[in-house]
Amino acid sequence: MTVLIDDTGFLTDDPARWVDPEARIDLPSDTDPVRLKCLLIGKELVRIDFPSFADGRGFTLARLIRQLGFKGRLRAQGHVIADQYAMARRSGFDDVEISDDLAARQPEDQWLARADWRAHDYQSRLRGLAA
Repeated sequence: MTVLIDDTGFLTDDPARWVDPEARIDLPSDTDPVRLKCLLIGKELVRIDFPSFADGRGFTLARLIRQLGFKGRLRAQGHVIADQYAMARRSGFDDVEISDDLAARQPEDQWLARADWRAHDYQSRLRGLAA
């Protein structure tokens, strides 16, 4: 099983449950960015795999997908840790999907501590120091 997370915490229902299976695509972190535009045609849900918390290529793919104009649901799936939630949201992800085991090690309160992702960026912290 897996746990879905958004700005409200752990979700009990998948907001993308209604998406037709034909309109879904899973992309590995090593997807060639040149192919993105073709891969996204007709897709409403894109899941990008994070095989390791140290593999940040998924963040780059998410940003590129949004820059291409993708308006559907973008989901980080795999080994994303709570400390990376703000980066995931800023990169363009709508939510994160993690394993039950990871959710047990990083409970909901750890994710909620990062839910205000717009306020927890480098520039905001610098502006706070200058005040």
